[in-house]
Amino acid sequence: MGKQFYVYILASGKKGTLYIGVTSNLIQRIYQHKNNQVEGFTNKYSVHRLVFYEAHDEALSAINREKRLKFWKRQWKVELIEKQNPQWKDLYPEILG
Repeated sequence: MGKQFYVYILASGKKGTLYIGVTSNLIQRIYQHKNNQVEGFTNKYSVHRLVFYEAHDEALSAINREKRLKFWKRQWKVELIEKQNPQWKDLYPEILG
């Protein structure tokens, strides 16, 4: 199995502000967001809760998915999150194992 790439969605809270990103190291990237090591949007708006993620086998696939999700209507994003995570719980402890 090769390297995995992840598309993820962070939220400020249930049905709060959303942020969509892509990374090859999900644990490290979410840690950086949670500890305000990422300048900009997530830091400014306290968007630190991992509410959705999906794995991809290829970087291009993950990048294209991220770009498509960013153009989705907000309601579609909410439905995507709630299909996998109806409580909007922080999934970070889950990925830590």
